[in-house]
Amino acid sequence: MSYFIIIRGPLGCGKSIIARRLVKILNAEHISIDEILAKNGLDEINPEIGCIPEENFIKVNEIIIPHASEMLIKGRIVIFDACFYHKEPIEHLIRELKHPYYVFTFKAPVGVCIERDSKRKKGYGEIAAKDVHRLVSRFDYGIIIDVTKPLDKSIEEILSYLPK
Repeated sequence: MSYFIIIRGPLGCGKSIIARRLVKILNAEHISIDEILAKNGLDEINPEIGCIPEENFIKVNEIIIPHASEMLIKGRIVIFDACFYHKEPIEHLIRELKHPYYVFTFKAPVGVCIERDSKRKKGYGEIAAKDVHRLVSRFDYGIIIDVTKPLDKSIEEILSYLPK
């Protein structure tokens, strides 16, 4: 059965690590929205709004939808990960892909996100972590996952919501 998963949450909460683990467990396709934003020069922060504009995320969706759709038609599972601090890019993917889907919002206190980011080889810094945490926390979408627990427990919880 093919379906797609959207993993959203603040910077440093473990989205990419968990997405990569799920890819192995589910034999899925992984699409990192952040990588596509950067690769296409769409990751510039608009100083007027203090974040990457919503339309840049929609442009990324338009880039990735053909590949994701092809994978889903072939019966593959597709996992998207990004902060998704705008609602419309989530809803755009859901409308355009027309397959079953699961959205998970990862939650962790800002201090945990800052600490985890500081341990990366190339962290984004405390200000970015606070800003993205604030943006992502404006709304919840889908199933809430507390990612302050051990990694394996978070993955187990996610898997409990997915088809067997």
